[in-house]
Amino acid sequence: MELGLNLGYWGARPTTDMDMVLAAESAGYSVVWAAESWGSDAVTVLSWIGAKTSKIKLGAGILQMPARTPAMTAMTAVTLSELSEGRFILGLGLSGPQVVEGWHGRPYGKPIGKTREYVDIVRRIIAREEPLTHHGEHYQIPYDGPGATGLGKPLKLITHPHHDIPIFIASIGPKNVAVTAEIADGWLPIFYSPAHPEFEEHLKAGFAASGDPDRRSKFSVAPSVQAIVDEDFSAARNAMRPMLSLYIGGMGAKGRNFYHSLASRYGFEKEADEIQDQFLAGNRMAAATAVPDELIDIVCIAGPKGHVAERLAAWQDSGIDMLNVSTSDLHTVRTIAELVG
Repeated sequence: MELGLNLGYWGARPTTDMDMVLAAESAGYSVVWAAESWGSDAVTVLSWIGAKTSKIKLGAGILQMPARTPAMTAMTAVTLSELSEGRFILGLGLSGPQVVEGWHGRPYGKPIGKTREYVDIVRRIIAREEPLTHHGEHYQIPYDGPGATGLGKPLKLITHPHHDIPIFIASIGPKNVAVTAEIADGWLPIFYSPAHPEFEEHLKAGFAASGDPDRRSKFSVAPSVQAIVDEDFSAARNAMRPMLSLYIGGMGAKGRNFYHSLASRYGFEKEADEIQDQFLAGNRMAAATAVPDELIDIVCIAGPKGHVAERLAAWQDSGIDMLNVSTSDLHTVRTIAELVG
């Protein structure tokens, strides 16, 4: 099992800790991931990190598809890949309706079809086998719809890529996970639980749909896990509650919150409802308090070193390929590297 370091996205102030990134690189972490929501962007952060490191891979975890055309994403991926001598991993995700429509001003649309088209276009641009044309439901290239001048023509990427660029997709819903297994090189789940192998059937369906009997061996299951090593068990768990309550309670509306649905599928429907009700009412402290210890223990790695070692063993035994550690604590970064060996 490889290790990755997930930096997430900035809050109100810059939080990219290069000492921690360099410590992760020195300790043998394979990838450092940067994310974006509606604040800091992932590309600039990864460029900064790439200039200050030499061997750790640079993972976009994730670039929001609605924020960039497929062509812009392909250009960005090739640029980062070439500047870093092949260290870039392109992670993609659609985000949710509140961000897509409320921030980017784009229709959320049909996520599965949009993802298929987007990834196909990006792959064909990078491959440079022919000038780009695409006539799908979501993207038309060259564009010839309302307002078009009629002057658009098929183009081919000017830059010649010299490195492979793996494409990972962040997805949660069963159908989205199956599509990820079918068309991507890796999967970036959040709040994954090694105790609930419910995703296995969806991954297998996607592998089968790809038509490649060796698909699983070419695919990386790479969940992110919030982590903290702290001998005070209560403090460790409490450190996990704000993020869990934010996503379960606030990252989506009632009936359209992917993380609430996931917690419910894990058997915490009543608790997820309470978290969401409190969060949407503005009671963030109460929402965090409502996160049960049992949920924390299955989707996070938090507690004394001995407990963390046991949880890491469970994650390793679950068959994942990479564990992306989400933490801002240098001690945790080093301790997990030591325990994984």
